[in-house]
Amino acid sequence: MSHIPVLYQEVMTMLALKPNGRYIDGTVGAGGHTAGILEQTAPDGRILAFDRDPEAIEFAQQRLGALAERVTFVQASFVEMGEVATAWGFTAVDGILLDLGYSSRQMDDPARGFSFMRDGPLDMRLDPAHPVSAADLINNLAEAELAQLFWRYGEEKQSRRLAKAIVAERPITTTGQLAAVISSQVRRQGRIHPATQIFQALRPPTQYFI
Repeated sequence: MSHIPVLYQEVMTMLALKPNGRYIDGTVGAGGHTAGILEQTAPDGRILAFDRDPEAIEFAQQRLGALAERVTFVQASFVEMGEVATAWGFTAVDGILLDLGYSSRQMDDPARGFSFMRDGPLDMRLDPAHPVSAADLINNLAEAELAQLFWRYGEEKQSRRLAKAIVAERPITTTGQLAAVISSQVRRQGRIHPATQIFQALRPPTQYFI
């Protein structure tokens, strides 16, 4: 599939790329920025690339082709950057890139459960091996804990009302079920779906803090 990295030219300019430089990409995603860095630091520029999502790493490796030989891929969060960079000898680098957020590949795949736009399992894990999914939070947290989660991470003003409605409808196992429960309680405001802030609250890194 085609992939257009966000602010590509701006990122390349701000990194002030050097031939044969060493860089860290904190979220490799589909590898768009990584490809640009490798092309402009040829022939020996190297990158330490992080991503919690193993599918993202596999996709980036395939997309980069021969360029991937100059990349060290690590399935880890950028919050572990200091420890991982030391372990791989990237203690002195010429630049660090953090492109935070989710990719369209992740959001558009119903099986990943990130979006209420397509029905799928209520998962939302970047790392499928992580023990806590969005469904675990929805079905196991107490009503007060859910309300606090919705308020703290989603700034949802109807957090208590929605937590009560969700608890009453448990178990909830799909994105469609959850969106329907929320829609039954909150009227849509213009183009913004009433489930937007709840889904925002449930996505990582929330799961990693519970």
